[in-house]
Amino acid sequence: MSASLLWLLGLGPLALTAVGMAPVATVARQRIAGTAFAAGPAAAFALALALTAAVAVAFHGPLTTGTLGISGVGLGIYIDALSVIMFALVAFVGLIVILYSRNYLDGDPGQGRFTRWLCLTLAAVLLLIVSGNLFQFALGWIATSLGLNKLLLFYPERQAAVLAARKKFLASRLGDLCLIAAMVLLHQAFGSLDYAVLFAGAEAMRVGGDIPTAIHAVAVLLVVAALLKSAQFPLHGWLTEVMETPTPVSALLHAGVINAGGFLVLRFADVISLSAPSMEVLVIVGGATALFGSVVMLTQTSVKVSLAYSTIAQMGFMMLQCGLGAFAAALLHIVAHSLYKAHAFLSSGSVIDLARASWSPSPGGKPHSARMAMIVGLVLAAALVVGTLFGATITVQPGVFALGAVVMLGLAHLITQAFDERPSLYVVARTVALAVVVSLAYFGLQWAVEHVLAGSLPPVQALRGPLDLVIVALVVLAFAAVTVFQSVLPGKADAPRWQAIYVHLANGLYVNTLANRLVLRFWPSPPPPTAIVSSTTVSGVPS
Repeated sequence: MSASLLWLLGLGPLALTAVGMAPVATVARQRIAGTAFAAGPAAAFALALALTAAVAVAFHGPLTTGTLGISGVGLGIYIDALSVIMFALVAFVGLIVILYSRNYLDGDPGQGRFTRWLCLTLAAVLLLIVSGNLFQFALGWIATSLGLNKLLLFYPERQAAVLAARKKFLASRLGDLCLIAAMVLLHQAFGSLDYAVLFAGAEAMRVGGDIPTAIHAVAVLLVVAALLKSAQFPLHGWLTEVMETPTPVSALLHAGVINAGGFLVLRFADVISLSAPSMEVLVIVGGATALFGSVVMLTQTSVKVSLAYSTIAQMGFMMLQCGLGAFAAALLHIVAHSLYKAHAFLSSGSVIDLARASWSPSPGGKPHSARMAMIVGLVLAAALVVGTLFGATITVQPGVFALGAVVMLGLAHLITQAFDERPSLYVVARTVALAVVVSLAYFGLQWAVEHVLAGSLPPVQALRGPLDLVIVALVVLAFAAVTVFQSVLPGKADAPRWQAIYVHLANGLYVNTLANRLVLRFWPSPPPPTAIVSSTTVSGVPS
């Protein structure tokens, strides 16, 4: 594919931008419907371009147009296995969200405005993905945040939506400053912001072994920007409060936009992996966030809030994998999580009906903590064996092993339920067989993706030292404890101590409450408009 044909990829974001910039008169119902129905073909066109680019990369390898500008500052297209996978993922999720929102917002007076900002946000994300230089990446990064802010404020009269948007705005601006500072330092170090120049310079430093202090600063700044974008602890609260927006926004946010932080780390993995301090920041913050989000998620009664904490935890896992050098595994995690979370949010309104349809009387089995602990131990031993078969041991591929062990701990919960609720040989054998298939599929997919992305991401890194070993061990053991806790908690519901723990966890350990107070102190929200209620008199009684 020649450089001139490669520029055609820019038509995907351009088509969505054209729909987003089209004038919409909110009083003209036909024009609103026209905008909504024009967005679908634009997203489908972007998806078709992504699939075409994937074929080109499969045959020709990474492709670039170079930068149309000065010193690597300008416009350019760069595609490799990483970018085409993300391009296709975002275009596909965006298409589904657009089609869903047609009926979801049908009749809403703001449907045209919603569709415009949805298309502009999608265009910004796609521009970010196919960027050929960091300057263009930063433009897409900032535009994505601004477009999402408009979607979060789709109902500006809702005070919870305003507060969430303000917290997101502050976190995003801090992330923007970190990204811009990293961009300035990179331009000073390499004399260009073009990806080809940056990646070649990073590889030369890796071979030479001499890493300047400025590169460590760049790596840390990029990591902080990614963590802020991905709602990591303790600045995670805004993600749990965006439920005041229409459901399609939640689906797009959790399945697409939230991945921008992870894509930043993966796109500049060649640079970030040069700095051990930046990798340790990813490990520590990502591991802590994953554990925090997973535990709090178990206590939520709202389906959407529970899904939000799930996203926080999953992004933490992804950052942990990146920090442990399992970049290909992190990309697979992003793809799987995006598809799952888009489906989960778009079908969240039917969860009660699904639960009722699938309900069946329980034979009255009783959970047993000792049996659960024994099965957890056996599952962890199996994770060691299966991981060894695929070369994903705790020392050779710690990131792959850590998430694999956590996945298998989820299977331990399933196996325990088979023993507790339906203690028949057929049910137990079928559950164990399913667990084996899932574990083999997980490690097999990790191996396959690692080979597909061999030319786009750094190779899997081995354990760097005792600190990483301790963190991996703590993460696995902590989730083993959570698995046991999840099984035992329902039987302890009446104990005062467990009730107190439940309340504290259900409130997210009050971290978000403190963040709300801080934001409201320095950026107070105006009081909600007072509703004007007209009264009439019936038989002399006001009503």
